[in-house]
Amino acid sequence: MLIAGACALMLTGCKSVKESLFAPYDRPDVNTRGIIRDNVSRSDTLVASADSITFGRLPWREVFTDPQLQILIQQALDNNVDMLNAALNVQMAETQLKAARLAFLPQFTFSPSGTIASWDFGPVSKTYQLPVAISWNADLFGNLLSQKRSAQMQLLGVRDYQVVVQTNIIKGVANMYYTLLMLDRQLEILGDMTGLTKDTWDLMKLQMSLGRARSTSVQSAEANYYSVQTQAVEMKRQVREVENALSLLMGQPAQAISRGKLANQNLPSKFATGVGIQLLANRADVHYAEMNLAKCFYGIETARSRFYPNLTITPTAAFTNSGGGAVVNPGKVLLSAVASLTQPIFMRGQLTAGLRVAEAQYEQAYNTWQNAVLKAGNEVSDALVLYNASDEKIQLEQKQVETLEKNVEHTRMLFKSSGSTYFEVISAQQALLNAQISLVSDQFYKMQAVVNLYNALGGGGK
Repeated sequence: MLIAGACALMLTGCKSVKESLFAPYDRPDVNTRGIIRDNVSRSDTLVASADSITFGRLPWREVFTDPQLQILIQQALDNNVDMLNAALNVQMAETQLKAARLAFLPQFTFSPSGTIASWDFGPVSKTYQLPVAISWNADLFGNLLSQKRSAQMQLLGVRDYQVVVQTNIIKGVANMYYTLLMLDRQLEILGDMTGLTKDTWDLMKLQMSLGRARSTSVQSAEANYYSVQTQAVEMKRQVREVENALSLLMGQPAQAISRGKLANQNLPSKFATGVGIQLLANRADVHYAEMNLAKCFYGIETARSRFYPNLTITPTAAFTNSGGGAVVNPGKVLLSAVASLTQPIFMRGQLTAGLRVAEAQYEQAYNTWQNAVLKAGNEVSDALVLYNASDEKIQLEQKQVETLEKNVEHTRMLFKSSGSTYFEVISAQQALLNAQISLVSDQFYKMQAVVNLYNALGGGGK
């Protein structure tokens, strides 16, 4: 009765304290103003508005429609080590949450014991006990509740992390796949240029035999031919390295990767992006950071609850033949109950230190969350500016390539009639090669911008 009265008094007098200990997590303010820079494109082919994040919510199969790329992405999602470990993290968090929920239930123990005793070599007495004890922790100040809520936030967080891993894998596979397509196309260009420079070399030799060119023109044409072949060898090396990296991401030994053509790719070109809280809703890494913040919030509540009393009720029922110091046969049922109230008084600063650490961890988690928001905005901005710049450069480079193709043809024709020098012919070919390589690179960068924007908007989680 004394313990119950004391508990009632504490519960009545500490209403405000209990409200702070049992309060649920409430999202704090976070700065989202202006997190996306230059959110409208030059040509309006890429529009960013505040009312839709449709593109970021598309399933990845609707964004990446190349059948071979879809096979590679699915294989990576099935076999990637990080993805497998993320799934195991979810299983562990689910188990921890189940244990936190069961902590509200009583604990049952069964501990039978027996004793054989003889006084001064006299008759032997045998006693036994078959006790069943129940221990229940009355969660007066929310210690168990805050731990359960923390476990819930932990589970949500690891599920978010699993989505983060999945989106990064999709982004990695797509970018490497498109890199291979870019290198394949550049190798084709180098192959065509190899034939063109060989023809030029032969033309120079012919002109020299006719007395219309010097040996230096032949040497320059020959060197230009070897230069193009050297670039092709280097590009083949890059292809092998990208194939090796992609194979590792897919969880398989390094091998050749089946793929399509760069010209056959069809990625979305018109989509809308969301800003502010809409962007947060679809970014798994941002939500993961917030769930970690919520977990730290409940960590503070757990640390505070340790300053208050802990009530434990332990009833016991035992079947025993030991009663009051005498052996009684057959045995009888013995019932007992114990209630204990533990109030920390002096814990050598451990409880205070635990609270200060929990508060500092909360501040760190808030800073991490705010930075995750800013990072998300930066990634969207970077993807937008890369798309817009690449699109503008492609239009200019296409005109440049067309002009240089005519220039190469005209300088070769003029050289045959001594209307141009060998240097002009070789320079025109080099300029055309560089422009063609740059055009393909910017086509790749434009595709990469779409992949990056899809990832920056939280796409790929489905």
